[in-house]
Amino acid sequence: MDLKLRRLSYPLGVEVCDIDVAAPMSESQFGQIYQAFLDHCVLLFRGQDITREQHIAFSSRFGALDPHDAFPSDRHPDYPQLMVVTNEAQADGSPSVSRYAGRRWHTDMSQTLRPAAASLLRSWRVPEVGGDTMFANMYLAYDALSDGMKKLIDGLHAVHFSGTRKLDATQTDQAHASEQQRISPPVAHPVARVHPETGRKCIFLGEKVKRFDGMTEEESKPLIDYLNRHATRPEFVFRHQWRPNDIIVWDNRCTLHEALGDFDQTQNRYMERTTVFGTPLGYAVSA
Repeated sequence: MDLKLRRLSYPLGVEVCDIDVAAPMSESQFGQIYQAFLDHCVLLFRGQDITREQHIAFSSRFGALDPHDAFPSDRHPDYPQLMVVTNEAQADGSPSVSRYAGRRWHTDMSQTLRPAAASLLRSWRVPEVGGDTMFANMYLAYDALSDGMKKLIDGLHAVHFSGTRKLDATQTDQAHASEQQRISPPVAHPVARVHPETGRKCIFLGEKVKRFDGMTEEESKPLIDYLNRHATRPEFVFRHQWRPNDIIVWDNRCTLHEALGDFDQTQNRYMERTTVFGTPLGYAVSA
């Protein structure tokens, strides 16, 4: 039976309709889902009222799951494969360390030597309005560059840093950032990356990048700023409005994403994410 797909935007994204991800699924049926993932970069599954175990089981169809050792403060206490993203205060009343997670254009786990292949984010509780997530197509962004710019960036490696989240000046936030930097020292990845499955070239950058390898931050900043602005132009972007029990799957190898903080912070936004390991990439560099 062929999948029923509904386009979400011109640049990327489809809704996979009439699918229960917790139900038994043949290899053939999942193969169609995986091909849609490669073709459209972002998949949406609505109305997925599933357990955590079912979330993990479906995610595992995409590959081996990251236990989030790079984010020990953010992972679920009982399910290390699940990373919690919420503005809900901690049990002791202190702010959630993940309340600002994702509020910069980025790709998941790019600060590691094995950046994520896929992420599967499930919404449990969402605010009445706002709190959307934006996704940008890095294939289209690369294709739209001039030949001269493509030639320039083809030889560059961008240095990705951990601990770059938006922070308040609290001891908890600063300690969390320091922990991230200790666990994940900076790594360099190619700016023009070849997708390991599709063979297409894309921009691999985002706001975790502070400089290019072999260059200073001051020298690097104008080009980094230009490329990030270019890559997130409206014609490359899909904006998702969350409903409870949505699951969004995205390909980190060819997209950037950003969570928006445009919602009433007294309302709860609670989500859980699995992360699929990607292939090894890049190399370690000094800070």
